Amino acid sequence: MDEPVIVEEICARDVHALQAAPLLLDVREHEELAVARIPGALHIPMGEIAVRLSEIPDDRDVVVFCHHGKRSYSVVSWLKRAGFTRVRSLRGGIDAWSCEVDPSIPRY
Repeated sequence: MDEPVIVEEICARDVHALQAAPLLLDVREHEELAVARIPGALHIPMGEIAVRLSEIPDDRDVVVFCHHGKRSYSVVSWLKRAGFTRVRSLRGGIDAWSCEVDPSIPRY
């Protein structure tokens, strides 16, 4: 049986307050990106993570987000199993980011 993976979550306000800005990794679909986006975030849809793994730095803090946090939680679990140690899931996703950090980002 595989060892359980501990997925760390971080809230939007805490990400925004970090002195050293982490890479924000958006794992939502292309259609969702057209509705709302966080400027500067790297976009790799969840289904493409395995084939685009080399685009994700393993020497930098990475915060993964989706719409509400379920897909990002799964992606972080997968990335941890792949050897990434500096990854966390954005609790509440881009929806929380819109509510807590940047209300100019549309909610959907």
